[in-house]
Amino acid sequence: MFGFGTTELLIIGGIILLIFGAKRLPEIGKGLGGAIKEFRKVRKDVGLNDKEGDAEEKGGEEKSLENRLVEKVIEDVPAVKKGLAVKKKADKIKKIMK
Repeated sequence: MFGFGTTELLIIGGIILLIFGAKRLPEIGKGLGGAIKEFRKVRKDVGLNDKEGDAEEKGGEEKSLENRLVEKVIEDVPAVKKGLAVKKKADKIKKIMK
């Protein structure tokens, strides 16, 4: 795991225990577990593990992970959609002003 041996991991764990204390460690673990679960969910939603990505590649249009993630965020977050619409309008105005 990242080139860390058992000794290094134990030292890092001890330092974390000293910094945060024994009472906060379960909260940190729960938060870290939730973050990992959310990452896996997003990865699954974006389509890394399903056949949809293969179909896109066969169609000649190869989309990177970043592009698929951006599309997913635009679909799911209305504020981002509105922000992009405003940006497009501003770009049109800039073109007209030139």
